[in-house]
Amino acid sequence: MKEGFRQAMAWLHTWTGLIFGWLLFAIFLTGTMSYFKDEISHWTQPEIRSHRLDPVASLGLAQRYLEANAGDASSWFIRLPSEREAALGVGWRDKDAVGRRGFTNKALDAGDGEVVEARDSRGGDFFYRFHFQLEMPHPWGRWLSTFCAFIMLLGLVTGIITHKKIFKEFFTFRPGKGQRSWLDGHNAIGVLVLPFHLMISYSSLVLFMYMVMPAGILASYGNTGGYFNDLFGRDEPPALSGVAAPMTPLPALYAKVQALEPGARMGFIQVQNPGDGNARVTFTQSAADHVAYRRSANWTFDGVTGELLRQGAGESAAMMTAFSFAGLHMGNFAGPWLRWLYFVFGIAGTAVIGTGLVMWLGKRQLKHAKSASMPGELRLVEVLNIASMSGLLLGVAAFFWANRLLPVGLEGRADWEVNAFFLAWALSLPHAVLRPGRKAWGEQLALGALAFALLPLLNAVATGQGLDQSIAAGDWVMAGFDLTALGTGLFLAWAAGKMLRPPKPAAKRAPRAAKASVQPLEVP
Repeated sequence: MKEGFRQAMAWLHTWTGLIFGWLLFAIFLTGTMSYFKDEISHWTQPEIRSHRLDPVASLGLAQRYLEANAGDASSWFIRLPSEREAALGVGWRDKDAVGRRGFTNKALDAGDGEVVEARDSRGGDFFYRFHFQLEMPHPWGRWLSTFCAFIMLLGLVTGIITHKKIFKEFFTFRPGKGQRSWLDGHNAIGVLVLPFHLMISYSSLVLFMYMVMPAGILASYGNTGGYFNDLFGRDEPPALSGVAAPMTPLPALYAKVQALEPGARMGFIQVQNPGDGNARVTFTQSAADHVAYRRSANWTFDGVTGELLRQGAGESAAMMTAFSFAGLHMGNFAGPWLRWLYFVFGIAGTAVIGTGLVMWLGKRQLKHAKSASMPGELRLVEVLNIASMSGLLLGVAAFFWANRLLPVGLEGRADWEVNAFFLAWALSLPHAVLRPGRKAWGEQLALGALAFALLPLLNAVATGQGLDQSIAAGDWVMAGFDLTALGTGLFLAWAAGKMLRPPKPAAKRAPRAAKASVQPLEVP
């Protein structure tokens, strides 16, 4: 019975991993990239230059701009620059506007407060949203990605049950052994980052619990709007008094917040009814200051007198637990080194999924190694493996190339960048169909290596902000992106070289080794 249960778990692990592995690979890769979404956005909008952080000066610039250009708006929104985000973001909603209608956003230079006409790009936000929405209409993409998170959690649990010597196998790696090497690598990487993957998978379900298990919310509120208002402490906007009154300087209110919470970084400032006697100013602490979101970390002032009216309500233990899981998943609190650790662990998770797909096919290909042709179903899996992995990398590279090559003033430019991503990804499928397995792998990896390795050169030619200029200016976000692209290109070049190199001939006296060497899927 014990072995029968383990065999059942192995079957579940294998087949759920295959059916959802291709989509999980894309979700994990784009989710991993999302840990640097602000840095990616900075690279995709090079017109926005970095400056020394000065929250007081930035607030003064933002207030002057909004008073001059949006004095009649119903509300203002300000995002201060940070170590990761160079722009001083301002926005406003026109009176009587509903939802996004009548909403305007502008990026200001944090040095002089002038509007920066940056190229239209979704930047890192595209990969972030693709990670959990899959470019599908709401709510279908979120449903599908949430179900994939459940499948990932199921795969982790069944993998632990299946490999009874999993921790012993962690210290075992036999290179150059074909299928055995893939299994060793799959086990070692999986065990190394197992706590991280369990946290990521489970916290994904917590994030969308209102969609997965909405019965309690609907029974109590009838809809999710009231639930979120109570959860995040949202209040109805104050009514207009109809009496014009000058706004108190926002830097002075910022000083009061600093007196209440020394060293707090402000992520978001909202002004309701600006220029009216019933104006309200709310400062919200940056998510980078805490692991968990804290609704208590916001302060609302009278916009005319500067009096502190209220602070956000405290959190219950249940809320802090849920918010902590969400914060751990998002990683907004992480500093540079911890964020890189998140990135490495995310890449490891992507590798676990990829090696699992390779092993499934490789094991079955060995049975047909002496056949003249591969069964159609195995050929289909091979094609999907190539397109879902190396093809996705080509799509990512195409997105960044489009960002630099498309005309800056092109209408719908951001959409064309996304189109380039999907077009390159889609073209990898017919290429994988038309070319033999190893050659398709090698050619796509080689093209990806070239595309990523040349990105720093393309950036230097197109914007004049090459590696040397970025390093000299102290813009390590721009330089870090270029260096990461170069490193990715070198890794893919190594992988392509492995695939394009002819396989070693089979040894006559070692039939098992000979079978292992007939390995059309020996992807590095």
